[in-house]
Amino acid sequence: MSAADLVVIGAGPAGLAAAASAAGLGLATQVLDEQPEPGGQIFREIERVAASHPALFSLLGEDYGAGLELLGRFRASGARHLPRATVWQIDDERRVYYRHAAGAASIQARQVLIATGALERPVPVPGWTLPGVMSCGAAQTLLKSAALVPDGRVVLAGSGPLLLLVAVQLLRAGIRPAAVLETPIQRFAALRHLPRFAAAPGYLNKGLAMLRELRASGVPFRRGVRGLAVSGAGRAEAVRYDWRGRRREQDVDLVLLHQGLAPNLNLALSLRCEHLWDESQRCFRPRLDPWGACSVPGVWIAGDGGGIAGARAAECSGALAALAAACSLGRISKHERDARAKPFLRERERHLAARAFLDTLYRPPAEILAPSEPRTVVCRCEEVTAGEIRRLATEQDCPGPNQMKAFTRCGMGPCQGRLCGLTVTELIAESRNISPAEAGYYRIRPPVKPVTVGDLAELDV
Repeated sequence: MSAADLVVIGAGPAGLAAAASAAGLGLATQVLDEQPEPGGQIFREIERVAASHPALFSLLGEDYGAGLELLGRFRASGARHLPRATVWQIDDERRVYYRHAAGAASIQARQVLIATGALERPVPVPGWTLPGVMSCGAAQTLLKSAALVPDGRVVLAGSGPLLLLVAVQLLRAGIRPAAVLETPIQRFAALRHLPRFAAAPGYLNKGLAMLRELRASGVPFRRGVRGLAVSGAGRAEAVRYDWRGRRREQDVDLVLLHQGLAPNLNLALSLRCEHLWDESQRCFRPRLDPWGACSVPGVWIAGDGGGIAGARAAECSGALAALAAACSLGRISKHERDARAKPFLRERERHLAARAFLDTLYRPPAEILAPSEPRTVVCRCEEVTAGEIRRLATEQDCPGPNQMKAFTRCGMGPCQGRLCGLTVTELIAESRNISPAEAGYYRIRPPVKPVTVGDLAELDV
């Protein structure tokens, strides 16, 4: 078993910033990441794209390009990076278990930093499990990692900054979407947060620029769409929706869905870190102090895994967590920690100023949070429907997701609840007329990712 002062799980903006800072302070730092190259979803394959596909690098935008500087700092820091490493457990003694190309292994950490980022919120509409339906994030992953773009009639549906960004990136790549269908947004409720949003660095101008580019393209952009449903015989062939008082239908070859992001919680939940319900983002998130410390000693959480805040805020939170870990290990004093933290705290606050506006504007509509069509599949792994969950919540007085798991197996498939957890919570809360906080979330146990008996047998413990 190897050992490290700090084990960082995840090589996105938060993980890279944390590793670079920690290694720079003299900590023996090991980064474990599932992807072949560092960068996470935001900066996916950025070094390869910059070197081999300059046109693609340019069309992905300046926010993507900003990752090169962070990758440079990480490469120069001396932090060790292990790619294709899937972490399945952290035990009570901070041993981190993972599998990679050479087999199963573990590493003893003095401190652990979880920087696993965000997941796209599930968009459980009728037909969302059909072939030919993907998330916007999945389409963006194919664009970044393989320079692949969709063919045929593409419709983007949902809401949020990523929906607009992917639409614009497809346009720049020469793909003209057949339509962009935006579900209802909360313009008037968000207005009171507009002054702080306008003061946040660059967010307003970037948003307006994307809207202008989309409108100038002539792509139909329909706002206030309700009743989304995908239909087809064996694959997606049409998307149906209500708009301006009429039921409409659009022929499609591919539907890209998106309805915002939620923290990727499973690893933190498996440690029994204390979590709370975030009403503004309609999701659970870990309870953290300003440095990223959770309720489990020696474990820190940085980036969107601690609450959705964006890439720049994630970098700052990663650097702050690294300073706190170094202080906890006695490498620097509290005075030095606080002095070094000041610019990161200021920068993080500047970016967090945008959140209240974005969270209010793009609050997911009720029909997405708790689908009303009873035949809509909620748990894709076990094919459990919204109607079945509602029935059991009311007729069987099922109090929460863990009991629902016992009734239906929802949340027990390969995704371990990542694609259904929030929807199950919302459906139970609505059916029982309680808050999502009262309904709770799945009790996640290790392994948080699939592991074989062979992997377990290989471990040197």
